[in-house]
Formats: sequence, C-alpha cells, structure tokens
Amino acid sequence: MSTLSKVKTYGQSIWLDNLSRTLIQDGELARLIKEDGISGITSNPSIFQKALTDSPYYQADMARLKTTVDDAEKRYEALVIPDIQAACDLLLPTYNQTLGNDGYVSLEVSPSLSHDTDATVATARRLHATVDRPNVLIKVPGTAAGVAAFERLTSEGISVNVTLLFSITQTLRVLEAYIRGLRKFVAAGGNGRNVKAVASLFLSRVDSHIDPKLAAIGSEQALALQGRAALAVAKLTYQRYKQLFHGEYFADLAKVGCRPQYLLWASTGTKNSAYSDVKYIDNLIGAETVNTAPNVTINAFRDHGTVANTVEIGADQAQNDYLALENLGIFPDEVGEILQVEGLKLFADAYQQILLTC
Repeated sequence: MSTLSKVKTYGQSIWLDNLSRTLIQDGELARLIKEDGISGITSNPSIFQKALTDSPYYQADMARLKTTVDDAEKRYEALVIPDIQAACDLLLPTYNQTLGNDGYVSLEVSPSLSHDTDATVATARRLHATVDRPNVLIKVPGTAAGVAAFERLTSEGISVNVTLLFSITQTLRVLEAYIRGLRKFVAAGGNGRNVKAVASLFLSRVDSHIDPKLAAIGSEQALALQGRAALAVAKLTYQRYKQLFHGEYFADLAKVGCRPQYLLWASTGTKNSAYSDVKYIDNLIGAETVNTAPNVTINAFRDHGTVANTVEIGADQAQNDYLALENLGIFPDEVGEILQVEGLKLFADAYQQILLTC
C-alpha cells in the first residue's frame, strides 16, 4: 500500500488537483487511481488553461471547433467536458464501491457568473446534464450569490463543490446553506443519499497573505506565528464542522441517510520553500475530509509524507494562534474576503485566456 493509500485508513480522501487530456491519454491518471488510491479530481480555469496550452491532444479538436462553432465558450466546453466525462468513468468504480461517497470529478461554472445567482444555477444545471455522470461535482464560488445558488442546487439534488473559501465564516455560510438546501430536497421527497457536496477551503494562500504582515510587525510573537494561520483556520473550521454535522442540527437528515458536506483542503501545494512541501497534508489528515493536491505535492507526500490522524491535534493551539493574530490586528475573516476577491480575479483572468485560446 502506498503512503497516499494509507491516508484512507483515517477517513480522508486524496484527490488530484489537476486534469488534462495528457493525464488521461497517457494512462497517468489510471495509474494514480490504481496504485495510489487517488479517489477524485478537481479542476478549475487555471488548470484547464495550462492543459489547453501544454497538451498536444487538444490541437486537432481545437482547430476543428474553430471552423464549426462560433462561440468560444462553447468551444471550451466541447474541449474539456469529454475530459471530465473520461475522468468520471475512470473513477466510477470508486464511486460505486463507496456507495457514492467518493470518486468525484469537479467542473467549474464560468467565473464571470460569480455574482449572479440565477445564471449560476442555470449554468450548473446545464453542465450537470451535459456531463451526464453520477459522479460529477459542479463547482460554484463561495460568494454570496454562489452560496445562494448552491442552496438552490442542493435543494434540486445536484451535487456541488463550493470553491474559493478562505475563512471560517465563509465556510460556515456554505455548510449551513447545504443543510438548508438538503432539508428542502428531502422534504420534497428527494433521496438525500444521492447528494454529495464538499466545501473547498484554500490554505497556502492564507499563509502567503498573512506571513508578510507578520514580518512587517517584526515582534517575536508575530514572527512565531508565521506559517500557522492557515492551519489554525483549517483546524478550527473542522471543529465547527463536527459540531454542525455530528450534533442535533443535522440529526434528522443523518437519520434518512444524508451525507455531511465534507471539508476539502485546497491550495495545499506549499508556496513558501521555507516550509515543508507536505505541510498542508501532514497536518490535516482526518475523518470526513478531502485533500486535493497538485502532482508535485502528491509526489512529495508519496516520498516522505507522514500518515497519522492529525487534523484534531493542536486544536487548542489553533485557537490560541487565531486569537493572537487578531490581537496583532490581523483578522483572518477579513483576509478571507480579500483572498476570495483575488481568487475570483485569477480564475476570471485564466478563463478569459482560455476563451482567447479557443
């Protein structure tokens, strides 16, 4: 059993934060699933921008589509949806073996819709129907409009990955919206067992934003907090997750077989070379979580990662670190709002580049 596969013994799934036709055609994705137990895939506009630029497998289709399809967005979807479908098919055995709890592939709605609830819902419905696989997750952003769309989609039984979350408050809004939507779906006669959702909490960007602020303060206390903000946010969010989904608030839904909305640790590639390259995996392994990581981080964890039940270790220290940051005038919830705006822009820019390429 590989190091990556052993993580499953603690109830965590490892997903690949990457997708391209090269990974599929060259058999690398199938190998990762078979040998390392990779049990899901996330994609986003930045990932597909790189894939369309670097992979030779799109060029013929791209040339053909430019002569037959007038709309760039439709050409983009025609290029990437077959990849999503192929990845879903590779992961279908995982989906079936876990009775629908794992084995998902994520496809994101256009970032241009991040502040339009109705358009997000309509696009998510269309993409869900077009992919036509039981193990697709439609990604919507954790903006106010995106959270409202998520609640509506959940009430319709559509499985969703809510992305671009950077704080405890943002994540809790999403988890609560899931429960409200799920309750509506079940009340209307839906089978809650058929609904899956994850909440993607981005980590390394939190430290990348806060660390320079701590360096500027320069005190011994401030410098000691560098590299600890993201883990504090994640560990405290996990505690709130447990309170929500393993208490009275979710009990009625749990009785009819509904699943909690798992926390998904995203942005887990370490950006600061002074930190361990497996920092955001080693320290956040635990039940009912997902960690989605790029290839380089997956390779690093396979080589020297430590498998242990770590997500709840240091919860008290996480609370102390969080309060210490606030005492220094650094408020993680405010940082989360800044990072969400920045993340949306990055994805929107990548999406526009895709449309120019297509």
